[in-house]
Amino acid sequence: MNTPKPMTTALPISTSGIKNISIVIAASVLVGLSAHIILPLPFTPVPISMAPFAVLLIGLVLTPRMAATALLAYLAEGAAGLPFFAPNAPGGLAHLVWPTAGYLFAFPLAAYITAKVYRRLNRSFFAAILATTVGSVVLFAIGATLLGFALHLGVQTTIAAGVLPFLLGDAIKILAAASAATAWKRIRN
Repeated sequence: MNTPKPMTTALPISTSGIKNISIVIAASVLVGLSAHIILPLPFTPVPISMAPFAVLLIGLVLTPRMAATALLAYLAEGAAGLPFFAPNAPGGLAHLVWPTAGYLFAFPLAAYITAKVYRRLNRSFFAAILATTVGSVVLFAIGATLLGFALHLGVQTTIAAGVLPFLLGDAIKILAAASAATAWKRIRN
């Protein structure tokens, strides 16, 4: 007579899979919290935000795939209605058709490219500066381009409204992300 095998209650995901999912969710929450640290500017619809700092930092500390996944999760969580987008803009799916949504759409690619460039180099402080600079260029290129299309702006006006006011702040965010990633690397080793 055959004895039935007991049912197992093992999770279909490994412990490392659960750890990776937890890291991705934590990273997406970090961006969501950072998006609420803003400074509106009266001459442009784009506020100064700490979200790009979080995107670049995530690109430095996670693998390219995990970094992009974290930012895709951030977009999905915000689209689902979680308060992850800028506080003075519409929430949920409506925010993804807002004129500044191009910057959000650039987040996954910027994080992925930042992570990829950083890992191709020697993971030094200067490699982090270079990688985050490239990631920031991706953010500006996609974000400002879509802002210009959404508001029917010319190239000069788009650059004046969507890039120039943020260059100094982004330089500071680049240095801060590179410094934080370098410190994290030292702590982990």
